[in-house]
Amino acid sequence: MATRPENLEQRVVDAAEAALVERQVVGAVDVLVGLGWLAPSQVAAWRQGRIETLEGVLTVSPAKLSAARRLLEQWAHARGLSASDAAYVARTPDRRALRFSESGDPGIERAYRTHWLSPELPAGARERLTERQRRPPELVVIAPLNDWACTACGGTGDLLIMDTPGPLCLDCADLDHLVFLSAGDTALTRRAKRASRLSAVVVRFSRTRRRYERQGILVEEEALERAEQECLEDEERAPVGVNGKSSVADARTPICASVSRRRSSACFRAVPPTTTSC
Repeated sequence: MATRPENLEQRVVDAAEAALVERQVVGAVDVLVGLGWLAPSQVAAWRQGRIETLEGVLTVSPAKLSAARRLLEQWAHARGLSASDAAYVARTPDRRALRFSESGDPGIERAYRTHWLSPELPAGARERLTERQRRPPELVVIAPLNDWACTACGGTGDLLIMDTPGPLCLDCADLDHLVFLSAGDTALTRRAKRASRLSAVVVRFSRTRRRYERQGILVEEEALERAEQECLEDEERAPVGVNGKSSVADARTPICASVSRRRSSACFRAVPPTTTSC
């Protein structure tokens, strides 16, 4: 039985309102998920570059999709929301732009990319949120537990990154020059990531929690060495605490421990094991 126009309108409004309350911003993809037309797992696979177009996995008609996009825009204008163009880039080494529609029509692609921001956000918060929406997503590298083979060379390794054909080893993904920094030292991680022109988050699947969990990051070795030096300089400048030690050193993991835990993907097995898996 076809969905009546008034029913679809209410469902679009309900899905959009829910997303806006939760995240202070809403887009067409949020609404499609809220309508039950799109599964979160399909969105994740699309973002990983494993699905060519988002509309290609939808079973609803193009007319109904067009109506949903139009109703979302009408609702956003009626609510006085601000439009922002969001970046949709694949979590793949080539960082290619993601496609929404089968036709590739620029107007349809733009409608999908448009995010609507809450008018209740202060100007500063709106600016920061807009900047986050336009920033390409982080590359995600997986530390698998199961055996796997690179779709490009047939090899394997401790880390992989997903691409359209399937998993790639870091050599084939041109990420083998990066070094691994284990999670645990927030200041060192932040500085290393900021100094690195290329970085990736390393995750592993937790069987007990049924989710991927962060293990650390991959960064350029030069960036990590610079970050380590900056942290050491901070320790030297920091005032001495009551126990005779640097107050900075008291507040975080010692630098030497961070250095000993990091190195390239080939040394990932040396990282202390956790309960996570993939």
